[in-house]
Amino acid sequence: MKSPCTVRKAVIPAAGLGTRFLPATKAMPKEMLPVVDKPAIQYVVEEAVRAGINDVLMITGRNKRPLEDHFDRVPFIEQTLEKKGDLDKLAAVREASELADIHYVRQGDPKGLGHAVLRSRQHVGDEPFAVLLGDDLIDENDGLLSRMIAVQEKTGGSVVALLEVEPSEISAYGCADVTAVDGEDFVRINKMVEKPSADEAPSNLAVIGRYVLHPAVFDVLEETGPGRGGEIQLTDALQTLAASDGEGGGVYGVVFRGRRYDTGDKLSYLKAVVTIASDRADIGEDLRSWLKQFIEGSQA
Repeated sequence: MKSPCTVRKAVIPAAGLGTRFLPATKAMPKEMLPVVDKPAIQYVVEEAVRAGINDVLMITGRNKRPLEDHFDRVPFIEQTLEKKGDLDKLAAVREASELADIHYVRQGDPKGLGHAVLRSRQHVGDEPFAVLLGDDLIDENDGLLSRMIAVQEKTGGSVVALLEVEPSEISAYGCADVTAVDGEDFVRINKMVEKPSADEAPSNLAVIGRYVLHPAVFDVLEETGPGRGGEIQLTDALQTLAASDGEGGGVYGVVFRGRRYDTGDKLSYLKAVVTIASDRADIGEDLRSWLKQFIEGSQA
């Protein structure tokens, strides 16, 4: 096995058009949709930082400039808040610009997740790295990414996050066929299938939007042609690595049983906002009280 190494860089693909949230995303990136009082993308960056990563590359596209603006300093607003003595809001505004060292590169052609990851090759270099998708928000009390990094260091391969879902839901995800690893709390992945039907799925283990990848994935992606949907699928490249015994070969899975908030569609996004807001110390109690009254009133 490869000697342990530290994952120092994270890649966040953020070039999607967000068509499921039109017309809200007509002029605003979907990653900037607010989850209470922070955009969804900030929660993802904060997760990377909690795992010890402070070098973040965002893969963007046209009309994504607000992402860069959000993580930049805003001197006029900061000066205004400082003069007013509103130090709490000042700290909140500055927090985003001080989270991490954030870089940006455009995807150019929208050729899929695999292509977006490939665009990070020059920045990442020859070292393992994390990939975090913005549609999945992981509860801040769950150390999923740190656990995945530990598995990557132990195995020397690539690691994906897995979630048990209802068989009727598996067609919305990549799906993994796995084998238990003796004495370990992770599994080895034998095969991955992108969005199979319930009848074709090898399991009910869905691949969710967290990966820790060996840099060998870049060479594989270079040779990976369009797959499902005519796009270059990261799942296809990982399938190749799963069958490889060479440097960086082997793909492993961490089954996640914590709290995950899906912001990928309207209903799930609303559930995420309500759930996260309900846990907040400043507004949670009042919100839960109102929700109880609202539900009782709607049933009257």
